[in-house]
Amino acid sequence: MRAIPWLAAAVVGFLIEGCAGIASAPSQEERQVLAPTGKLRVALYLGAPASIVRGATLDESKGVGFDLGKEMARRIGVPFEPVVYPSPGAIMDGLKSSEWDLTIFGPTPERERVLNFTVPFLVIEHGYLVPAGSPILTIDAVDRSGTRIGVPQGGSVNASLARIIKNATLIVSPSVPAGEEMLRSGKVDVFAANKANLFGLSEKMPGSRVLDGRIGVDEVAIALPKGREPGMTYVRKFIEDAKSDGLIKAAVQRAGLRGTR
Repeated sequence: MRAIPWLAAAVVGFLIEGCAGIASAPSQEERQVLAPTGKLRVALYLGAPASIVRGATLDESKGVGFDLGKEMARRIGVPFEPVVYPSPGAIMDGLKSSEWDLTIFGPTPERERVLNFTVPFLVIEHGYLVPAGSPILTIDAVDRSGTRIGVPQGGSVNASLARIIKNATLIVSPSVPAGEEMLRSGKVDVFAANKANLFGLSEKMPGSRVLDGRIGVDEVAIALPKGREPGMTYVRKFIEDAKSDGLIKAAVQRAGLRGTR
């Protein structure tokens, strides 16, 4: 990730803290639905600026999902507990055993069967990352027999690829960060994900390139498990406040997130 200057970081911190008590507190019923254990357990997945990029300590971690979850917990008045998984698919596995209360990622038909989503508040392009020296120069050149495409387990990009890939082979990666090793070792020829994740991987791989163009988009929203509908009103209001307060913009800047609109 590109570090932002200390002054910009301070401004971002001020924006986040300055938004603090603008939103109204939730009702007792809403608080119970959102944080039934007495803390807000937010499901996040590693290596994704839109979710969480783990720092040396929890306070040094960043990511849009991390910052929004932390701020929502503060406004609700409960402790914040990030529940971190290796991949979006693992988040869905954690839902089955009620390990978390809220998550922040894109709606897909599979996820919408068990989760209620707010309207998306962030859109990130899906794309491809190729290693240094790759003969693949355009996204149109990816879908060819013999090309191996790495994809994060349970990632929203998979739905886009299922529609457009006819000849290449998809190979599932256990996580987004694992995509780096797969490309370096030659296990895959390209890695597909949202571009925010791809730019993060590219910075660790000199000479690698995020191909121009897009193969789809990732719409980022807040989701609650089905059955917790009473909490959706507060969550929707939180997102609207986060937009108008500049909290989302500040979180995007702090995470160094690119490829968004």
